[in-house]
Amino acid sequence: MAEQDTLNVKVGGPTPPWPNLTILFKNPMKNYQVLEHTADIGIRVKSPTLEGLFKNAGLAITNLSVEKQKIQDSQKHKIVITQKANNVEELFINWLNELLSASAAEGLIFEEIKINQINENFVDAIAIGTDLRNYKMNLEIKAATYHQLKVQKSGSLWQAEVIFDV
Repeated sequence: MAEQDTLNVKVGGPTPPWPNLTILFKNPMKNYQVLEHTADIGIRVKSPTLEGLFKNAGLAITNLSVEKQKIQDSQKHKIVITQKANNVEELFINWLNELLSASAAEGLIFEEIKINQINENFVDAIAIGTDLRNYKMNLEIKAATYHQLKVQKSGSLWQAEVIFDV
């Protein structure tokens, strides 16, 4: 049996009106779990590949932040994201923060991520998104942090835990 990609969510502080995560994440390849953390939100992601780890963590930002609404602009926009780092932890944080920055700067919500090339020090990808007006904002994620950051390969499975400032 192949390992499945999974994602767990860590939330703390006063509980805002969260979207129904069961409805948002029906994809059996991804699972979300609420984890405790004071006033921020954290995720745990697992994947058999580094590519899957980065892709799922990037898409988790969208899934946690917004709900799709009536389509006002269905045009797809592609943003190239390339990051270099000294290690996989730094690369992971840079990747997530670049996705957040590009989303805010371009007014896009990324629905798809294509990883062209990745290793523990480099990622080159295309993030594909649509206009922010197509969504209802549930949670504003400001940045990925190094607080309690873990990115590691254990056996044949990559796993990451990251806390976001909200």
